[in-house]
Amino acid sequence: MKTIRLGFPKGSLQDATISLFQHAGIKITIPSSRSYYPISDDKEIEMMLIRSQEIARYVQDGFFDIGLTGYDWICETNANVHEICELNYAKSGFKFVKWVLAVPENSVIKSIVDLNGGRVATELVNYTTKYFINKNIKANIEFSWGATEAKAGKFVDAIVELTETGSSLQANHLRIIDEILVSSTRLIANKTSLLDNWKKEKINNIAMLLQGALLAESMVGLKMNVHCKYLTDVVQMLPSLKKPTIAKLHGDNWYAIEVILEEKFVKELIPILKRHGATDIIEYSLNKIIY
Repeated sequence: MKTIRLGFPKGSLQDATISLFQHAGIKITIPSSRSYYPISDDKEIEMMLIRSQEIARYVQDGFFDIGLTGYDWICETNANVHEICELNYAKSGFKFVKWVLAVPENSVIKSIVDLNGGRVATELVNYTTKYFINKNIKANIEFSWGATEAKAGKFVDAIVELTETGSSLQANHLRIIDEILVSSTRLIANKTSLLDNWKKEKINNIAMLLQGALLAESMVGLKMNVHCKYLTDVVQMLPSLKKPTIAKLHGDNWYAIEVILEEKFVKELIPILKRHGATDIIEYSLNKIIY
């Protein structure tokens, strides 16, 4: 049987990735907390748990056909891979994150220029090094194994650290002086794998299902019945991906309407629809939306 080898992110993205695949129709289980080999109900997919930091390199080298990793780690490893699609939706745990240059609040350092000859700790060593070179600033960039925020002002002059809201930096009395990279999760593929017609089709199918599952998480469906005298008014109120589906009910002057819309509009829209003649209103969740 032909198979696709998938690098599955271990750590912060692990649960979000399992949930995303589940909504895409691909059930994943991990036999035990010590297992590195998730099991999929799609027998054409083989998986291995591995840190996001390493996935791009192993996809590039052909150990995996595809993988999920951050754009930051693609940049850090300078991996020669094909980016299939971006997977970004905060509700699912796939969020935009930022790498920032930060110093202690009481530091005399005000900008990157003040770090000329200084020491900077980060896990993102290669990208940070290039960043400083492009700024024509000579600094000693050293790898941090962890607790990076605690090192600023004690062991190093500044840090480059990952943040979502900046709250952790503030809690550790750090001040951001520059933003060096914005990252999100990407589905990537080995370029040689895409030359195989079967693998290319399988990879594109997986990408379609994952994107459809992400899109569906921000959308819901609405069904309702409307008398013909209210039909025009109700239809005009409905936001929709496309035009709403309208079907005449058998034997009377009522119509059934079905629409897909963003979930954030529903709580305000349903009472308005009710007041304007809609009845039997049903809201339902979606698994996937495929354009």
